[in-house]
Parts: sequence; structure tokens; C-alpha cells
Amino acid sequence: MKQQHAEVRLGIAAAVVVHEGGVLMVRRRVSEGRLFWQFPAGGVEPGEAREEAAVRETGEEAGLAVEAVRLLGERVHPDTGRLVSYTACEVTGGHAHLADTDELAELAWVAHGAISQYIPYPLFEPVQAHLDVVLER
Repeated sequence: MKQQHAEVRLGIAAAVVVHEGGVLMVRRRVSEGRLFWQFPAGGVEPGEAREEAAVRETGEEAGLAVEAVRLLGERVHPDTGRLVSYTACEVTGGHAHLADTDELAELAWVAHGAISQYIPYPLFEPVQAHLDVVLER
């Protein structure tokens, strides 16, 4: 029970990675409710900052080196009930690929106009506002 409480308190860190006109999305092998496609994400470890966790998870899941730019916000996700923080990240190296084939089925760089085909419900407002700016340049 302590471990479950710690995960709720530490939460999940999601990386909003934009590169060359698209945002990185991953599809997990096992969905969480309506969550089929999502941003690279995973649990924040004890002693780890949310932004550090977002960077680490992007490397572990997509084999991509990124740098945290800024925390966009956090919320209790309406589908999972988990505390999720969202960090805007920039690519610093590597090539996105399925680095964690146990958890992930595929990944894609999604253009602004196609996001709703991957996530058919409204994004967290600060994330949507960020994507509206950086993908509409």
C-alpha cells in the first residue's frame, strides 16, 4: 500500500517533445482507459524532479535525448486519476525509435492538425496552448 501511495504522490511525468513540425506520441501495448496514444511518460522516482523524469522517460521509451525547457503544468488526469505533470522538451540528440518494445507498440511524430486523430478528447489546456504556439510557427 505504501508503494501505491508514493506513486500517487510522486505522480507521472509526461514529455511534450516537439521537433520538425510534429509532437512525439507513443502508443502503449496496454491502454489505460481511453489512453491509447499519449506523450512519452512514466513514474517520477523518489528524489527526482518532474522535469528530470520526463527527460529520462523519453530516453527510455523513445531512445531520444531531450532537454526540459519548462514545466507546462500538472493535473489529476480525468481518465486515470493519476497526478500527471507535463514538461515541454526539445530534442538534443538521437533518433526517435521504439526503445522500450515491452511497453510500447509504436511511436509517431504528429502534426498539429492530426493530434485529434491520435487523442480524440481535449488535451490539458496548458499543453494545447503550448502546441498551438510551437507547432503553428
